Amino acid sequence: MSLVARNVSLMKTSYSEQQQTLGRHFDVIRETQADSARVAARLAEQVDKARLCAEAGAAQAARAAPVAGVPLARWDAAMIAEREFVTELACTLRLPVRSTETLIAESQALMHELPATRAALQAGSITYRHAQAIMHQAWSLPAEALPGFEQALLKSAPHLTVANLKYKARVLRERLHPETITARHQKSVADRRVVFEPEADGMASLSWVDSAEKVKAAYDRITVMGISLLAPDEPRTLTQLRADTFADLILDGVTAKGVGKGIRGTVHVTVPVLTLLGHSEEPGHLEGYGPIDPDTAREIAARAPSFIRILTHPETGVVLSVGRTRYKVPKHLRRYLRVRDETCRWPGCRRAAAHSDLDHTLDWQFEGITAHDNLAHLCPADHALKSETRWSYVHLPDGALKWTSPTGRTFVSEPATIIRAPEQPRPAKPQTRPPESDEPAPF
Repeated sequence: MSLVARNVSLMKTSYSEQQQTLGRHFDVIRETQADSARVAARLAEQVDKARLCAEAGAAQAARAAPVAGVPLARWDAAMIAEREFVTELACTLRLPVRSTETLIAESQALMHELPATRAALQAGSITYRHAQAIMHQAWSLPAEALPGFEQALLKSAPHLTVANLKYKARVLRERLHPETITARHQKSVADRRVVFEPEADGMASLSWVDSAEKVKAAYDRITVMGISLLAPDEPRTLTQLRADTFADLILDGVTAKGVGKGIRGTVHVTVPVLTLLGHSEEPGHLEGYGPIDPDTAREIAARAPSFIRILTHPETGVVLSVGRTRYKVPKHLRRYLRVRDETCRWPGCRRAAAHSDLDHTLDWQFEGITAHDNLAHLCPADHALKSETRWSYVHLPDGALKWTSPTGRTFVSEPATIIRAPEQPRPAKPQTRPPESDEPAPF
């Protein structure tokens, strides 16, 4: 064998061995994915067992006679048990409450309605995302249609991407569903919504979910308007023109009834002092979003009268002053709490403080005082949760809140901004009634 032929043979052998090694890596990856599916199946089983335990506890509480002298709660035993279970599971898994509710429903479906899908998940032949594609289309089908629905999809599910399986499941659901698509669409319109989502590098997205014809018409409109702006000297792409056109319409446009004219959103922006003076490039902080580039922070602080400017110490981050550039200046304490909290202080809740209640940790009627370490923002849903269930919280020195669950487990909610307490006198004794004021009380 010539030297060249020997080298070619060695190269082929080396390449073949390398491919075999790579193949073994793929096998391990596939088995790891199957292990993840088995874990998801076990999690569904454990979540459903916990749900059944909570429901049994609710039934037992409902049978118990009310204690004399104890006022009746606004929520019944079943409602209290359901909310306590969902919220503690959400804290345990570090998931939003809505996502937790979906997980509970999915677990119940896998355990009691879709046994073949659960079996495929336990076998590792499909992923949890494949199982979700099946479950979410199966929820509205009658019970008698589920076995055939599962069987038809699971034949090909192990070989399909999630997107392809979702499409196939949606088509099959249309064929099996007893209701017309018109009737179902009318119900789905109630779920229309707009969702804000922070992105990286000072960006964010705004998603609009509505009737397909409206969304498509809106997309076509901004496309046509963007195309009309294209010119030889126009540096922006059509994609950028769509975004700019949409921004102009949503910020400056008005509705058919004239709603929206002159309306502007109001937010807080925190600006380090040296950044404001141009001596530092440290990012600013936009309420409800996070870090923004220093040029934008300086522009907001200098030009926008509808923004509250907050100056911080360049080393400690302590708030030095809160600007009074708004037409109507809020109370010092309310302003302080909004900067400190930024959102609802339930663990994991992102509802803006501006749209939340100020809750007295120790209620006013129990001699709680109106002070920074006895007040926190809670959205209406979480405010009711704290009032109606066995959840409770206490303030920690750094502004954090330590929540205690109905089962005695603790979870911490950290403040958005660690700032010094506002200087204000406290009454020697708790007052028996709120002080008179020309503004609504901050609770």
